[in-house]
Amino acid sequence: MADTQTTHAPATPPVIRREDYQPPLWLVDHIRLEFDLDAHATRVKARLSVTRAGRHDRPLRLDGDGLVPLSVAVDGKALSPADWRLDDDVLVIALPGNAHEVETEVQIAPATNTQLMGLYASGGLLCTQCEPEGFRRITFFPDRPDVLSRYDVTMRADKATYPVLLANGDPVEQGELPDGRHWARWVDPYPKPSYLFAMVAGDLACNADSFTTMSGRAVRLGIWVREEDLPRTSHAMTALKNSMAWDERVYGREYDLDVFNIVAVSDFNFGAMENKGLNIFNSRYVLADPETATDPDYDAIESVVAHEYFHNWSGDRVTCRDWFQLSLKEGFTVYRDQCFSADMGSAAVKRIEDVRTLRAAQFQEDAGPLAHPVRPESYMEISNFYTATVYNKGAELIRMIALLLGPERFRQGTDLYFERHDGQAVTCEDFVKAMEDGGGIDLGQFRLWYSQAGTPRLTVRQRYDPASGSLSITLRQTVPPTPGQPEKAPMAIPVKFALFDPATGEHGGEELVVLTRDQLEMRREGFAQAPVLSLNRGFAAPVIVEAEQSAQDLAFLAARDDDPFSRYEAMQQLMINGLLAHISGAPLESDVIIDSIRRTITDPTLDRSFVAEAVRLPSEAYLGDQMQVVDPDAIHAARERLMTGIGEALESEWRALHAECARNGFSLSADARAARKLRGVALSYLVASGAPDGAALAFGQFDRADNMTERQAALAILVNRETPERDQALAAFYRRYAGNALVVDKWFQTQALAFHPDTVEIVQALAGHADFTLANPNRARALYSAFAANQWAFNRADGKGYRMVADAIIALDKLNPQTAARLVPPLGRWRRFDGARGAMMRAELERIAATPGLSRDVLEQATKSLA
Repeated sequence: MADTQTTHAPATPPVIRREDYQPPLWLVDHIRLEFDLDAHATRVKARLSVTRAGRHDRPLRLDGDGLVPLSVAVDGKALSPADWRLDDDVLVIALPGNAHEVETEVQIAPATNTQLMGLYASGGLLCTQCEPEGFRRITFFPDRPDVLSRYDVTMRADKATYPVLLANGDPVEQGELPDGRHWARWVDPYPKPSYLFAMVAGDLACNADSFTTMSGRAVRLGIWVREEDLPRTSHAMTALKNSMAWDERVYGREYDLDVFNIVAVSDFNFGAMENKGLNIFNSRYVLADPETATDPDYDAIESVVAHEYFHNWSGDRVTCRDWFQLSLKEGFTVYRDQCFSADMGSAAVKRIEDVRTLRAAQFQEDAGPLAHPVRPESYMEISNFYTATVYNKGAELIRMIALLLGPERFRQGTDLYFERHDGQAVTCEDFVKAMEDGGGIDLGQFRLWYSQAGTPRLTVRQRYDPASGSLSITLRQTVPPTPGQPEKAPMAIPVKFALFDPATGEHGGEELVVLTRDQLEMRREGFAQAPVLSLNRGFAAPVIVEAEQSAQDLAFLAARDDDPFSRYEAMQQLMINGLLAHISGAPLESDVIIDSIRRTITDPTLDRSFVAEAVRLPSEAYLGDQMQVVDPDAIHAARERLMTGIGEALESEWRALHAECARNGFSLSADARAARKLRGVALSYLVASGAPDGAALAFGQFDRADNMTERQAALAILVNRETPERDQALAAFYRRYAGNALVVDKWFQTQALAFHPDTVEIVQALAGHADFTLANPNRARALYSAFAANQWAFNRADGKGYRMVADAIIALDKLNPQTAARLVPPLGRWRRFDGARGAMMRAELERIAATPGLSRDVLEQATKSLA
């Protein structure tokens, strides 16, 4: 029966290196699978049509993990145990000739598969997750992405328990069996790697719809959920149909099967999975209604549905040769879903959100011990490379290529990529080459973005000569050393900028230059007075900009810049500069910040959603990233003081905004969503001001809200305060939503993120709550991942937060190593903190690394964080 835990590695796991890649020795043209499904004992028969690849005499090696082999046959003849062997779970068979039919039968136990990889049980369902190496937990197979096969799948199961049987491809047959069982057969005509295999069996209801493709084919769509969740699937269905239409319009990509199904499951390590024709989703990215989902939840559902659908071409039809090429599909598809979301809503706000995510996750990754290139060179456990670098920085690389080529040539490049590599497993280099050939551009130096880790720093110096009316601009780039890469070559960095006349508020046009050397000198003429520089407009390149800009120049850009991202950036930089100066001991100079905020919130031409983004204070974690040594207490105190000052100075404006942004009746219109967002920001400043009625206003919004966005916004404000309304709101929220797992996750998460002096103790108590379990990844992340992201609480000076998270990692590793490993990086930032905190964090990492039987997943993260 299948092992409930990962196959534990030796003390020093082997390192897999990109340079050691070898093509497969055997290919599998076709695989036929037969499942006799049972939660406790599932039998899997597999018939593989194998062919020898090239001239060699090596045996067939089929990966396995925790499988119980029942029989092995070749070309219809049963083999005795002497004719095959298991080599560390790998089935080895010496085969003569070049082509054979290999049959195996194994037994697995989905109910005890807490790792949630392979075939496992979730809420009465049987479902699969095979990326990256889960298929080997289902049957013996060369489980690598460059072995592409056609799949023919038959499932048999008890009809009452599992009335719905789904798999990849299209349904071709179904029928009844004796003793209350039934069967279904699905065939996928497109070759795919084993990581894209999927099947689901269970008692599910379907939101059924259809989509007519650009060639006139009718595609049956289905979103499968528990019966009681069916009313909460309409938004996901709309997102799916919008995604299909957008991909046809923007990329010319048409869906290729007769059916497309999405299934929502409660226990899932990821957000969703793009299995060909059968996407399996974490239920949080499918289910939404105004009562239980926030506006960001609606956005996330739209984005993730689009992302997984877009993978049909950028990931399924064209896939990765090996796991080092993961960004080939993920970076490209993240870029595609970002552009889709920008087209569906506010492009300006979407860009701000994407950059904020990049800076919060990927910039930290680049600056720490786990830094790695977009195309990594080595790994111990591939699951650890589903990172912000591969996904989010990978998307920024595609965005830069699109900028350098322009829309028309970029489309030519993507068309060539899909046409050239359809049905193949390829590399990042293949993608870049298609962009070069299709777009008519040399991207030789640009390739360094794939192979060099670290976030480039762009230093900008300006010299204005009043006599000649000229401005000299010096751009200098440096790429910091990262583990294994002490020295870096100059990158090709696209830089978009404009020079504003401070008298007119106009500029002479946006320019794009590409910095390819360590330094670039530019000179621009014709200025009656020193112009104001707007740099890295639209965040054209994922770099850290270090520029000498006065508070007056930043205030000018915050009020006048016509590039929305640069306008937002100027406002944020004003706040950052003021806060960092105050943390360093200077008085808090808030007047220019308050004036800029006042201008922004009273500007009738601005979208309220943009206003809400612009006037929010930068996060405590992002402020810490700007410091050589992070001082969480000083950061928290300074930020709270500025928040209070802004609240007090603009109290009447915040009151007016809070009242004006009230809405009767829920709507997903852009205006209504923007109003809810700005109302939440106004309320946070009102409460921070210390207004006597602040807590009452927040509780009133909480109590009377007709939607989760406003209710949770008020709750998140109240949990930071020592008021009776805090406890009232928490108790009322739990009573209202007890039994709704996704909303109870919000209850746990909101408390773990609270700026409360007792957050550590609160989280400890929540870990003992009847509704808490480490077995569900969503619940574990809601409590511990949220707490670890709470810089002030997690880094409390007594080290209690570090010990608590380390204990959780050790306990969780025994159940679900992938989820446990994702909790390690916050401890890995120990070098960024003072000596006392750093020593305590390091000690916890050492304790984790010394734990007997630790998984490869956690061991790699812990040992690299200590190096």
